[in-house]
Order: sequence, then C-alpha cells, then structure tokens
Amino acid sequence: MPTDPAQVAADLNTVARFLAAPDLEGLTPSAVAERAGTAPVGGLVLLGNGVLCTTDAVAEGVRRGVADDVMIVGGEGHSTSHLRAAVRADPRYDGWALEEKSEAEILRDLLVRWHDLDDEALWLGTESTNCGANAEEARALLDARGAAPAHLLLVQDPTMQRRTWASFRRVWGDDPPPRFYNCPTFVPRVTTDAEGLAFEEPDRAGLWPMERFVSLVMGEIPRLRNDEDGYGPRGRGYIVAVDIPPAVEAAYERLLGPFGDRVRAPG
Repeated sequence: MPTDPAQVAADLNTVARFLAAPDLEGLTPSAVAERAGTAPVGGLVLLGNGVLCTTDAVAEGVRRGVADDVMIVGGEGHSTSHLRAAVRADPRYDGWALEEKSEAEILRDLLVRWHDLDDEALWLGTESTNCGANAEEARALLDARGAAPAHLLLVQDPTMQRRTWASFRRVWGDDPPPRFYNCPTFVPRVTTDAEGLAFEEPDRAGLWPMERFVSLVMGEIPRLRNDEDGYGPRGRGYIVAVDIPPAVEAAYERLLGPFGDRVRAPG
C-alpha cells in the first residue's frame, strides 16, 4: 500500500460508488414510489451473487410490497462458490445442503425457508452463467409469461450493479424499454485501521473478504470501458456504452499502483 492509506480508501470508495450506481435510497415502497412514481412496480430481479445482505433486503422489500413479481436469476458462475461459502458461514443457515444447486435455487430457498416468502410467487431462471446471460434469461422469463412491466428493480452485488444495468439495457433495446432502477441495497465503503483496509459496516451479512472486494472493484472498470478490450459496443458488445467520469478514471489509475496485480482480466 502506498504512503497514504486514506487516499487508497477514498479512491476505492469513489470507484465502488460508481459501480453500485444506486437509484434508490433503500428497497422500500416509499423509496420506490419517490423514484418510479408508483409502488409496487411491475417486477424485481434478484441476480445471483454472494452478498447475502442483498437477499435480506429483497425479502424485507417484497414483504413490504415493492414489486408485484419477483424473479431470481443465476445458474453456475464465478460467484457460485462465494455464495455457497457465504451461506455456510452464516449461522442462520447451518447444516443446509448446497451442492448441485444453482445460485437462483439457493437464493430462492433462503427467501422461502428462512424469510417466509411464498415459493409460488418467485420465478426462477437457473441456466445463466454470466451477467449478460442473466439479463437474457430474465427477459425470456418475462416474455414466456407475457409480462411487460413498465418498471424493473435490479438487485445485484454492488460491485456488479452498473454492469448489470448496462447488460439489461442491451438485451432489451426496445423503444421504449422498461425503466430499470438500480437497487444494490447498500453502497460499500472502506476505511483504514491499524491492520489496513476495513469496511465501515463490517457486520453486513455475507460481505466479501477485503481481497475479493478489491479484486472485483479493480476488474470492473476495464469491463465497463467502451474500447476494444471492454464489454461495450466497440469491444465485445455485451453491454451498452457506459460513460466513466474522469474522477472515477483518475481514482482507478491511482489504485493501479497498489492493486495493479488484482485486476481480473475481462473474460
């Protein structure tokens, strides 16, 4: 770490907030109505991820009436092992068999068995293996049911929220598409302590190990860039073009000093 740990923490927070792209202050009917003009909205999509507090927030939001229909989408991907590890580490879910289950099935069981949501009210997509495929499967679920909600709440790991939004916009591409609202349920913030970097709210369920959080943050900016190596239209075409503010690019460039070896190459 360079000589100014506080600058490193500030830069991580700048990039992390950009990635989280929060549209709502919370997953509540009042927050949804303030932004969308109505509550409940037509649909909520929970994307497979290993940050369990997002699932907790979805459970509370659904009970309070933020959305009419709830989809859970996620097959077997890079977050699956981390989701299983987070569930195993959470004492609420002790002794539950996880193997051979998709991310969507695991999250569905958390919502039904431990948060008392109605299984019949949850739509599952269990085949997708990456962010773009999640969006494609969510659209297929809606099309199969003849549903065309005007508003969709998107809930994802905050480090992947902006890319998720860009993937959904690419997959829909309609004129006009649904209004998508980013609902990461929280924006991670880090600080420094005697041991180095630490989360400001360490007690949230299923938070990443710090090393993984840094790796995810460092891997997202190259993916979001609209260049030949990124996921935008000028590159792999997985997402719509994303504008990265100069302040975010500057923070990311400074982070390459201590964390250049943590960058996950776009795959």
